[in-house]
Amino acid sequence: MTTRIRFGTDGWRAIIAEDFTFENVARCAQGLADYLKSRGTAGQGLVVGYDTRFLSRNFAETVAGVCAGNGIKVYLCEKSAPTPVVSFNVLHLGAAGAAVITASHNPGIWNGFKFKPEYAGSATQEITDDLEKAIEAADQPKSINLASARKEGLLDDINPDPPYFHRIGELIDLASIRQAGLNVLVDAMFGAGGGYIPAILAGGSTVVEEMHGNVNPAFPGMEQPEPIGHNLTVLIDRMAGDGETSVGLALDGDADRLGVVDEKGRFVTTLEVFSLLALYLLENKGMRGSLVKGVTSSMMLNKLGGKFGIDVHEMRVGFKYIGPKMSEVDALMGGEESGGFAFRGHIPERDGILSGLYILEYMAQTGQSVSALIDHLFDEVGPHFFARRDVSFEPTERDRISGLLKSEDLTELAGMTVRGSDEIDGRRIFFDDAWLASRFSGTEPLLRIYAEADSPEKVASLIDAAADYLGV
Repeated sequence: MTTRIRFGTDGWRAIIAEDFTFENVARCAQGLADYLKSRGTAGQGLVVGYDTRFLSRNFAETVAGVCAGNGIKVYLCEKSAPTPVVSFNVLHLGAAGAAVITASHNPGIWNGFKFKPEYAGSATQEITDDLEKAIEAADQPKSINLASARKEGLLDDINPDPPYFHRIGELIDLASIRQAGLNVLVDAMFGAGGGYIPAILAGGSTVVEEMHGNVNPAFPGMEQPEPIGHNLTVLIDRMAGDGETSVGLALDGDADRLGVVDEKGRFVTTLEVFSLLALYLLENKGMRGSLVKGVTSSMMLNKLGGKFGIDVHEMRVGFKYIGPKMSEVDALMGGEESGGFAFRGHIPERDGILSGLYILEYMAQTGQSVSALIDHLFDEVGPHFFARRDVSFEPTERDRISGLLKSEDLTELAGMTVRGSDEIDGRRIFFDDAWLASRFSGTEPLLRIYAEADSPEKVASLIDAAADYLGV
């Protein structure tokens, strides 16, 4: 039986050797080749990149062989590279897009196929719909070996780093960070971002130490390479124990997401990080422009929008929605609760490395610690606390849960009165000084429950009550 290839919020992901096979990856590549030909952009060539997962290089070579076999010039990364680095090379080379072999933050048994169109961001729903149809209709993949492709001028091996490093140098005052005397601890989570921040910041009084920068596709010691608190226990313990490290930064498996740990060893929520970055751009750098946020991002952003007189656009979760809106309104910044943030002047796509460098620039420019910067943020918008709970569920339960999410009968939860709701993505319920959201993941068989309130106790009560209400 032929596997149905379906793209979620960011690419197609499946378990290696179950559905993620060389045969199915070749089908994806043939469908992509047909799609590019149908759009008349195949002549611009295709960038092909990959992460550090099991067989990612081999899967990428399969994509390269099929695309070259279809007469499409391929720019194959000579080493594993973060998704934002690969994506930036689309702009640098004027390519028709990029195919990236990565499952981002999923557990090690997964791999994935992302397509980044010519604008170097996540493919829109319209593009992925057309790509799925092309894959479904594709004939037997045409392929040539890579040696022949190189000989015929259909494949160039590229180092994707230099163009990306050049752009980073245009966006960030790297000299100020290098001279700030910071002690930075980076957890690369065994992913494709290993070595990047140390290389970018080398040569000054700031010291960057990296952990888990080696390749290990099993991602030992963590559920998955996602930079959230329970996966960063080693980083958090180091930060809490030594008293000398200025900040901890963590990158997910393909380095498009960022996690931050403050100098006291506290995991900084992704909502706080998003709001900190926005405040820095607006207040310290004096920049102006709209903010584009996923619906599960912080209401602190809405308050900052009011304070600085800018629009805040709320979108469905996923950069396939956020990225195009950023381009449409020339947004200053876009982001989502998962820890993925994008910035004007770069690519309309998440970049964990650039996000981390902006945090370091904020610290260098102000001379403040992360905890002090958060105190300043709360002085501006009031205290906000957040948590997310991911719950596995049986497929047979999806309709029941979905029915409860859509029900209008809920008038009170955790002793708090419901003041309103929306269904931009899943269900978001508003209370006095709090909100709760529940939605199905677009990449994994999970129900995600989110809450933000003015105290940690309210957050915990809301999430517990929502889990009880949904029967999960």
